[in-house]
Amino acid sequence: MDLKSGYPFWTVKNGLLTPFPQLNQDLQAETVIIGGGITGALIADELSRHGHRVVVLERRDVGWGSSAASTALLQYEIDTHMVHLAEQYGEANAVMAYRSCAEAIVSLERLAAELGNVAFSRQKSLYFASQEADVDALKAELAMRKRFGFDVAWLEQRAIEADYGFSAPGAILSSLAARIDPYRMAYHLLENVVRRGSQVFDRTQVEQLITDDDGVNVRLRNGATLRCQQVIIASGYESQTWLPAPVAANRSSYAFVTDPLPSEVLGKLGHTLVWESARPYLYLRSTQEGRLLIGGEDDDEDIAERRDARVMEKARTLAAKVETLWPDLEINPTFCWGGTFAETDDGLPYFGPHEALGPRVHFAMAYGGNGITYSMIGAQLLRALIEGREHPLGALFSFQREPSMASTRR
Repeated sequence: MDLKSGYPFWTVKNGLLTPFPQLNQDLQAETVIIGGGITGALIADELSRHGHRVVVLERRDVGWGSSAASTALLQYEIDTHMVHLAEQYGEANAVMAYRSCAEAIVSLERLAAELGNVAFSRQKSLYFASQEADVDALKAELAMRKRFGFDVAWLEQRAIEADYGFSAPGAILSSLAARIDPYRMAYHLLENVVRRGSQVFDRTQVEQLITDDDGVNVRLRNGATLRCQQVIIASGYESQTWLPAPVAANRSSYAFVTDPLPSEVLGKLGHTLVWESARPYLYLRSTQEGRLLIGGEDDDEDIAERRDARVMEKARTLAAKVETLWPDLEINPTFCWGGTFAETDDGLPYFGPHEALGPRVHFAMAYGGNGITYSMIGAQLLRALIEGREHPLGALFSFQREPSMASTRR
């Protein structure tokens, strides 16, 4: 699957950071992780720092799939409102999902400080009503978050204009959010994994998984075989090819970065993620270099060639939307790209085994707008499963979750 097109900023900025070898011989392993993007890297880091020996396999160069196209807005705010999650799965589960995403941002901050040089920065998050009709829903969401201790405030139109320089009928301002360079972080994580004695291979494609009572044989396209106890499939939106039927809808999203803008021009946009209530939604955030990274214009296109042909048109549309909100900003799309992502019906990820492949093969499907924060949670969840422990989100993030879980409402 061609997961991206155009010129994703992270790969242009960073280049190929570390060469990893290709695997072309048989190997024994404890746990094999299929996928060397930010999700696979976070899982490999979590396992290896707790004594597990892992082997990471990436069929491209590390980080060259969806991670290179990620816009890396780190939010605890799930694409599905907490109010709506509570209606589906019960209040306790909805709050737990949101709190876990908030804790994941703090965990990512600690990890980024340990790694260094991954462009991590704390931000605020401004979630604005695209139209007056959306205000009541956002206020209901605000009330629920406040009731459970989230640090949020309501901004009226006048405050939005004064503080952020554009007009909207209202907005939720959250104090906890962040930004990061996901491509660089994936590399630094995997470098540490190797230093701990585990192994990372790129340009190595898995052809087949054969499970038995004692383990899994991972057969590579080049004929080599890995024998292991557990497999984690963390190959992003390509993971669904291992399932008998899709569990999420693949879609395309589009993004670009501007030329660097002076700090006085950026103002509070320099430390605030901005997104809207419309679906699909416009979103933007600044980069470490003072550029604006702008994304959105999502569509149902799942054919790479058609997505690729739309990149420049989508960039122009996004630029026009931003200039409508901020007429004084001159938006010049410098690097533009499109990428594949997947959406689940409820906005939640899937972590753990699927009946199609048995209990030794786990999936890490950090789908939706919270991919990196979900991956941080999933790394801990999957380690718990491999170690035979329960995790509080094990049921909610499993393939077996059902709306009947709403019986946990309290």
